[in-house]
Amino acid sequence: MKTIHKYPLQEGINTLTLKQGFRIVRSEYLLIEKAVYLWIEEPLAVATPECSCQFKVVKTGEPIPELYEYLDTALDTLGPEAYHVYKLPAQEKQYQLSEVFQPPRKINQAALALLRQY
Repeated sequence: MKTIHKYPLQEGINTLTLKQGFRIVRSEYLLIEKAVYLWIEEPLAVATPECSCQFKVVKTGEPIPELYEYLDTALDTLGPEAYHVYKLPAQEKQYQLSEVFQPPRKINQAALALLRQY
């Protein structure tokens, strides 16, 4: 069996713990909540392993890394905004500024590789 769950998303990066085999079915901007929501179909079996997935919500015109996968667009029907939902690559880690901008002797090699993409 399977079911559909509704998850609220904030602007920026959101981390969700989902059952493996999940499927994104819809996104929408809910006026009453003033937030973007994502509906995800997931298996109900308790034994199904979970995975951590990251999604990013961006407004029209904001830059998006090439590796991010577009999922859907949610429109604010009473305002001028459109919110675009992207799935981040599984292997990508989000770095804090303190991890990236360290003294030269302690530069994090993974963070440097991430910066070179831009």
